[in-house]
Amino acid sequence: MMEAAVIPPFERFYAEHQNEVFGVLVKRLGRQRAEDAFQETFLRALRAYSALRHGEHLRAWVLTIARNVAVDAFRRERPTFELEEPIDLPRRPAYAELEHLTGELPPTERAAVVLRYAYDLPYAAIGAALGSSEEAARQAASAGVRRIRSAGPKPKEHA
Repeated sequence: MMEAAVIPPFERFYAEHQNEVFGVLVKRLGRQRAEDAFQETFLRALRAYSALRHGEHLRAWVLTIARNVAVDAFRRERPTFELEEPIDLPRRPAYAELEHLTGELPPTERAAVVLRYAYDLPYAAIGAALGSSEEAARQAASAGVRRIRSAGPKPKEHA
């Protein structure tokens, strides 16, 4: 029968994993935000450390905690965007102007392209409308434009 791995003292556990955890958090959050997330990660680990049953997979355990802390940080910082003044929309829906170009795009890319180029909304507003970040909205619009360009001009049908 196999014995469970012994749980090392927390200080040794911390010393063995601190550099890797900090590196992972820097990659996910950037150096400035990683410092707070690093502290939160090991605070959560310390609180749960006494309840561990064995010392197997401690690296995976602490990296999972770090990932969860990073996800929590993103959720807390989800951008909110409020329009300062109402937008006057034209009578003809702006999406109709781009419908012939965006009809084949995936829904997120189509929405990002239409909101950016038909309604001239900033990426922060597009991200808020799509339930994502400003950067994700920028990437979706860019990917949509690349797809439209790669499709090339549509040949006209002759009657």
